[in-house]
Parts: sequence; structure tokens; C-alpha cells
Amino acid sequence: MKLSGEQIRRFEQDGFLLLPNLFSAREVELMRAALIPAFAETTPANIREKMSGEVRTAMGLHLRSPVYAKLVRHPRLLGPAFQLLGNKLYAQQVKVNVKAAFEGEVWQWHQDYGTWARDDGMPEPRAMNIAVFLDEVLAINGPLMLIPKSHQHGTLEAGHDKSTTSYPLWTLDKETVTRLCAEAAPAGGVGIVAPTGKPGSVLMFHGNLVHASPPNITPYPRKIVYLTLCAVSNHITKFTRAEWIAHRDFAPIVPVADDALIAYARARRIAAE
Repeated sequence: MKLSGEQIRRFEQDGFLLLPNLFSAREVELMRAALIPAFAETTPANIREKMSGEVRTAMGLHLRSPVYAKLVRHPRLLGPAFQLLGNKLYAQQVKVNVKAAFEGEVWQWHQDYGTWARDDGMPEPRAMNIAVFLDEVLAINGPLMLIPKSHQHGTLEAGHDKSTTSYPLWTLDKETVTRLCAEAAPAGGVGIVAPTGKPGSVLMFHGNLVHASPPNITPYPRKIVYLTLCAVSNHITKFTRAEWIAHRDFAPIVPVADDALIAYARARRIAAE
């Protein structure tokens, strides 16, 4: 898969791009099913909600599941990433963030590259996130909130929040977020967008794009898989975080066939729903 010139322009201008229905219902079901054994593992890579104990974030999925090992190499994701970052990429991080029904907690306003640079020594923001929706993302169930064009401000001053989210993040203060929203707001509008979509939709966003997500107090769960892909020549240089958070295998990703997920299911006779 390749992005059009207009899609690339929109990504560069706004800092994000939504690709609806990129994966089929069957492919999404395979991804969901692969989370069941991953969530059951006793490992520090499964980070749990403070109150309920349910899995909030499961990290290193491509090292724990053959389904996610194929997803991180999928041409529908790598094709656009190659166009934007170059064709030698490695997986910096692969995880699922879960907003469990009634239990999903907040993620504060932050830039991912701010953490990659400060904690992992990533030289430049030549990395991006690719988010695959495993549940329908609604306006009400804790969607990702983005401030358009905020990536154009570079890496912003931030404070180290060690208590609110799954693991320490470098988060932005209220004054900075307010200013960025005012600058991003169209006439008569607001400076925040919250992309929604059906399972199988994909959201790509720049490493410096400011984003957050609210709690989920609805009966509708929200699971999103995040692939962080980085240029091999821009790999991290500090190894202060656990390897299941910041991966250290800088080998270039080699794409699999477009039907790799379905072929895997057929080979193992995994029944459809």
C-alpha cells in the first residue's frame, strides 16, 4: 500500500492521517484473539490498571505473539511508513493500550518523541506511531485526542510524570496545551480532534504530535495496538528503560505478504468467528 501525494501532504501539515477499514474483520479478530494468552502471562510487560488490576498496556507484543510479529511487518503499515521515514525501519515499541469498559484511565498530554529523546536517547524525531483499532473507537470511549499541527513546534518543554500513567512520561503543562489548542483552532472551532473509526482502521501520527486520551467510563471497551517505527540510522542510544519498553534490535524490518495474517490462521486451522 502507498499513500497518495495528498495524503502525504495532509500528514506533513496536520501531523496525522486516518486510514479507515485497512484491515478486515477476520484479521482484527485474529489480533484480538492473540491478546488473550498475552494478557494471561505473568510478566512486567503487562502493566495493569491501578484500581481494577486489568491490563492497561501490554508491551513487546511482536516478541510474544506470531500474529503481532506479522503485523509489525505488514505491508499495509510498512508501505506508508517507508514513504514517510525511509525504507530501513526497526520496531522501537509494539504495544496495545486498553481502555477497559468503565475502568480505562487517563493518558496525560504529551509528545512521544519527548520521552524517546529524553529517556532513550533517540537523536531526531524520525519515528512515528501507527495505531490499529481493535475495537470501534467512539467519541465517548476514551479516544485518542490530537492537537493538529502541534508537531510543527518541535520538542516542547515537559515535566516527568512518574505516577499517572502506565510508565513515566514527559507531559505538558496546561498553559502549553491551551496555547497549542488556540493556535490549532479553526475560526469558531476548537483545536483538538479525536479520530474515530471501526475496528481495522489505522491512525498514523508524528512522534512530536501532542496527544492524550480521557478515561473510559462507558460500557464500550477500546483497544488500540501501537507500532512505533523508527529509522534504523536514528536508533536509540541510551538503554535506561527495560527492553520490553524500548527495543534494542535495530535490524531493518522486512515486509511479509499482504495475506500473512490470514495465511497464518489457515495454516493453523484457526476458525473464524
